[in-house]
Amino acid sequence: MMSSNIVSELGVKAKKASLELSNIESSKKNLALEKLKKELEINTKELININKEDIENANSMNLSNAMIDRLALNENRIEGMIKSLDDIINLKDPIGLVLSEWDRPNGLKIKKMSVPLGVIGIIYESRPNVTVDASAIAMKAGNAVILRGGKDSFFSSQKLNHIINNAFSKAGLPDNVVQMIPKPEREFVDEMLKLDKYIDVIIPRGGKSLIQNVKQNSTIPVIKHLDGICHVFVDKDADISIAKKVVFNSKMRRPGICGAAETLLIHKKKSDDALKIIEKLVEAGCEIRGDIFIQSLSSKFSQATDEDWSTEYLEKIISVKIVEDVDEAINHINTFGSGHTESIITNNSETFDTFQKKINSAIILQNASTQYADGGEFGFGAEIGISTDKLHVRGPVGAEHLTSFKYVIVGNGQVRP
Repeated sequence: MMSSNIVSELGVKAKKASLELSNIESSKKNLALEKLKKELEINTKELININKEDIENANSMNLSNAMIDRLALNENRIEGMIKSLDDIINLKDPIGLVLSEWDRPNGLKIKKMSVPLGVIGIIYESRPNVTVDASAIAMKAGNAVILRGGKDSFFSSQKLNHIINNAFSKAGLPDNVVQMIPKPEREFVDEMLKLDKYIDVIIPRGGKSLIQNVKQNSTIPVIKHLDGICHVFVDKDADISIAKKVVFNSKMRRPGICGAAETLLIHKKKSDDALKIIEKLVEAGCEIRGDIFIQSLSSKFSQATDEDWSTEYLEKIISVKIVEDVDEAINHINTFGSGHTESIITNNSETFDTFQKKINSAIILQNASTQYADGGEFGFGAEIGISTDKLHVRGPVGAEHLTSFKYVIVGNGQVRP
């Protein structure tokens, strides 16, 4: 099949590139990222024009406003990519580090040293900036990459891939460090998932159907970026002024990202403040779906169903519920959440300690917006995604997480008895 030939060839080239890249000095990797910054600056206008094609196609497919927002490139977002590259340049090279070392009684000296994973396959939808972030982070950690962008961001991602390769070539990196599957058809994804001879790990970013397909069909280890059903819980000991601004930012800063809050839980002792907490959301055009009490506050609020509690809206919609106490909030989150990000608004340190210990999610915040679930905000430079797995990495996936290790042992003639 044509798809088999195309994808296999990418795999062969990526494996070769990864072996060469694994021994390249930090200065050359950083030079490549500097070149990429320059190329993005030079190509900003052309990128924005090409992105308009993807936006037009998205409008013709009647994609939601939030999805189109994820897809859009403008000067600010391209500047954001460049800033992320600066941050990645300033990161310590995660390769070749001595993670631990010890001497054995027989005289053997053992070192545990960080090494690249090898070849990373990244499958993503919408957000074309992932093309740059993922390529830069993976390369910084000495990995080659095979990218497969979504059909909705096809033209933008292809152009970005061309820019990346041009920059990396000018810096003297090996050929084929970053490659992109040149066609959007799903059959190419299916072939990619069977390429365990060449690809060491798959990282999917997208909706449930994409993640499920990858999970079920990949013969390669997967680091999953599942949907973000994120919660904010306003505790009985919350400062309402903090609650109002954190709830608003968690939902409305960018409703279409995985770190956006989808459910608001309010302690029953703060139920009298419920309208104050959500009024700014209502003013901003956010639809409120609530339990019986929340519905009683306004005829504009609709009833939340069981399905709502487990829905990632990625829109100006939020489900709201009054809970008895922190234990009910914890139970609700562990039942309906996706293990992504949860925030509690409280000034009670004991309540926060209970919350963070019992919640089974990758990121727990106190008195801060769920939209801080971001590798850049963690100081990782950027991220490939937010892993909701527990192996091999959890939370924002940065350069340091795209590594493995090996043992280097030095002896002086020891033989085992």
